[in-house]
Amino acid sequence: MRLTVVGCSGSYPGPESPASCYLLQADHDGRTYSLVVDLGNGALGALQRHIDLTEVDAVALSHLHVDHCIDMTSYYVVRTYHPGGILPALPVHAPGGASERMAVASGFADSRGVDEVFAFVDWQNGHQVRLGPFTLTPATVAHPVETYALRIEADGRVLVYSGDTGPSPALSELAEGADLLLCEAAFVDGSDNPPDLHLTGRQAADHARRADVGRLMLTHIPPWHDPAQVLAEAEAGLPGRVELARPGATYTV
Repeated sequence: MRLTVVGCSGSYPGPESPASCYLLQADHDGRTYSLVVDLGNGALGALQRHIDLTEVDAVALSHLHVDHCIDMTSYYVVRTYHPGGILPALPVHAPGGASERMAVASGFADSRGVDEVFAFVDWQNGHQVRLGPFTLTPATVAHPVETYALRIEADGRVLVYSGDTGPSPALSELAEGADLLLCEAAFVDGSDNPPDLHLTGRQAADHARRADVGRLMLTHIPPWHDPAQVLAEAEAGLPGRVELARPGATYTV
């Protein structure tokens, strides 16, 4: 599978990157299947550098914090008012209440309009979902709202996306033997970090080491932190197997 980092800024868009958004693609039935994972602030614009918005096959949302989902409201406009006509309802796998959340954010009285454009399906912890060539397994992780890490498999390769999480045994279990762990690292060591919210680079490396992953890619670093510091903290615990997510870059998993 191919991973394109559309946006990887943590908590809000930064000067170099939109908020969280990742494009996963793999061959399926003679064409390329495209799955968008999260669609945070500013991501819809950047996504168009990599794919026509009419060619997205499905969306997966890890949770409903603004920096992971709010550009769904703009995507609603695209799919509703496209010059070629309203586009078919798009599968969107998300935590419960996503339809209502998007309706409120769009200023609608109810979710009927949103539901005509997006076919929302609630995640069920541990229940696998098949989307084209991808098999997705969600696992509940430690965050103040309902949040899922995702194990995404295709053609014998495995990518695990942490979503947003504090230290969580479920993340290491989900990532067992993965080729790539795309893991948030929004905190730095030495700060008075609140519990059950985010990981430091060191903690991300701890999860990756316990899961024996092939590579660790750090993401969701807020603009107020130095990515080099976060990387150094992770490399101390997992030397030679850590890198930073780079906005606009495409990787083969």
